[in-house]
Amino acid sequence: MSMHLAHPALSTTGKKKGKHKFRNADQARKSRELDVSWKELQKKWATKTEVKKHKRALSAKVYNPPVPNHRGVGDPKIPSRVSSWDPCIKPPDKVYTGSEMIGIGQLHKSNAIPIFKKSDAEDLAKMRR
Repeated sequence: MSMHLAHPALSTTGKKKGKHKFRNADQARKSRELDVSWKELQKKWATKTEVKKHKRALSAKVYNPPVPNHRGVGDPKIPSRVSSWDPCIKPPDKVYTGSEMIGIGQLHKSNAIPIFKKSDAEDLAKMRR
């Protein structure tokens, strides 16, 4: 079940509706008559929708979005602390100098565990935590 085919209704392409089909011839005739009368009405009143849209678009103001009010936009500017530059040097390596640790044990793969008591070493050998 790695590949499935989806039916055509789930497609994102080809979403245009086809030619409108009418239920009967009377409805088709009525629709055509209404369309013709609508076009005649537009001619009578000399409305050119595309010209109107074009004029309205040209006369419209340019949209300037409002300035976002983010945190810190209106706050006063506080200068940073001025300090001298000191070179970054590596800290000295940490080395264990005590005598408490007996050794280092390995519980699993590369898991190094410090051993402080003999019982810890025995538990490690028995695979107990």
